[in-house]
Amino acid sequence: METHHTRRPGTTRPRAALIALLAAAGLLTGCGAGGQGAHSADGSDRSDGSAGLPAPAPAYTSGGGQQGGEQGEDGTAREVAPSPDHLSTFALDVDTASYGYARRSLADGRRPDPSTVRPEEFVNSFRQDYARPDGDGFSVTVDGARTDRRDWSLVRVGLATRSAGPAGERPPAALTFVVDISGSMGEPGRLDLARQSLDTMTDRLRDDDSVAIVTFSAQAETVLPMTRLGDHRGRVHDAVDGLEPTDSTNLGAGVEKGYATAVEGLRRGATNRVVLVSDALANDGDTDPDSILDRIDGARREYGITLFGVGVGSDYGDALMERLADKGDGHTVYVSGEDDARKVFCEQLPRNIDLVARDAKAQVAFDPETVAEFRLVGYDDRRVADDDFRDDRVDGGEVGPGHTVTALYAVRTRPGAGGHLATASVRWLDPDTRAPHERSGQLESGSLDGSLWKAAPRLQVTAVAAYFADALRSGDERYRTLPGDPGLTELGRHAAALANTTEDGDVRGLADAIDRARDL
Repeated sequence: METHHTRRPGTTRPRAALIALLAAAGLLTGCGAGGQGAHSADGSDRSDGSAGLPAPAPAYTSGGGQQGGEQGEDGTAREVAPSPDHLSTFALDVDTASYGYARRSLADGRRPDPSTVRPEEFVNSFRQDYARPDGDGFSVTVDGARTDRRDWSLVRVGLATRSAGPAGERPPAALTFVVDISGSMGEPGRLDLARQSLDTMTDRLRDDDSVAIVTFSAQAETVLPMTRLGDHRGRVHDAVDGLEPTDSTNLGAGVEKGYATAVEGLRRGATNRVVLVSDALANDGDTDPDSILDRIDGARREYGITLFGVGVGSDYGDALMERLADKGDGHTVYVSGEDDARKVFCEQLPRNIDLVARDAKAQVAFDPETVAEFRLVGYDDRRVADDDFRDDRVDGGEVGPGHTVTALYAVRTRPGAGGHLATASVRWLDPDTRAPHERSGQLESGSLDGSLWKAAPRLQVTAVAAYFADALRSGDERYRTLPGDPGLTELGRHAAALANTTEDGDVRGLADAIDRARDL
């Protein structure tokens, strides 16, 4: 977890002090135009999407935040005098597979491998209370609360898209199901669950939607070309019901064939998406995600075809599926049983097939006058160079309607400092016109809740999910413990109380998972 130290203007040598003052001036100018303070969702749209918002990172910033001419932590001299880094930039991510797979592992009596635990996917697995925008794009909510550790707070940046409207309001969908029928998919809860899920999804789609089916094991083949549903649902069901496990897993061949089939059946004006259903245990052919994606890069970029990854199985190739989704302009979920399948393919169907924003990125500017240190929780493989926030050639995240995206920061404030704390901005491209837009929200230090465990219930749920992920990664020296960590026993008590307060079954499931982890 990368930590950033900010340095107040005036505490450096003259040249560096001037640089820092210029950076702070640019930050404060942007903050003054943003809106109404904490919890705001203000901002203005222009053709370049940048009206009144903080400037992107200047060329002289440095992630390390070390002062030039001094010794770094390793004792070596720094040759350049960079400004302290007060910016944090990342591509949006709506994946939730890491949390789903962790719950499955705990239910099977084993703790998940720390390398499969991604805190942002734990946090993004839960309902939030953010206001939603009226149209496409995002609202921005910024809030936070103080932890039990002196001067440390958790700051929550919440982004929300509009609610999914009635099914008839979205564009038609052209979906290519790419289904793993390798031998490993014969285990209960894999191909049988995939068949059930695809049957359910087919029944929920509209008559003007289209479906194609590609299967893969040692080789890949198109079982059903792109077919307008209308009166042809029976053909789709017959193809799905005929899926049987066979040989090895040539996932690369399946993805390549899937995209070729999607291009062949491409529908202009529709949402064209590949739905990959697999345990991602590739053991044949090309197994490198970057190499696989290179082979379908033209289809992805030229035609805007996105990827929706659905993971299944007690043994699951999490890293491969996550990498494919991140680089394939999509997202992943993990389905462990019928309840998960019903949620993903029924309740959440619009958000998983429609798009309201492309290449979405967020940038948070912390005020160096009030913030001494900060670090983003998770998003380790979604970081973006600060200079690239407004470079629309740089890949971001694709987000559908009804989604929320949450980023949690551990923030150490300067003792006695008050005033402006942070400005959060989100930038995205319209999925049809590719026009850029931005929105921002702000937070004042006086608006932090006095105690995390007396804050709004949904902010507490966010914190519990982050602390839980942190606990499951304990022992991995790459990550520092979050400030105010209450330990699994106390965390379980907080989760159980929140389950009662929110009356949310997902929060009850979180409490149960924490209890299992503690017992293990």
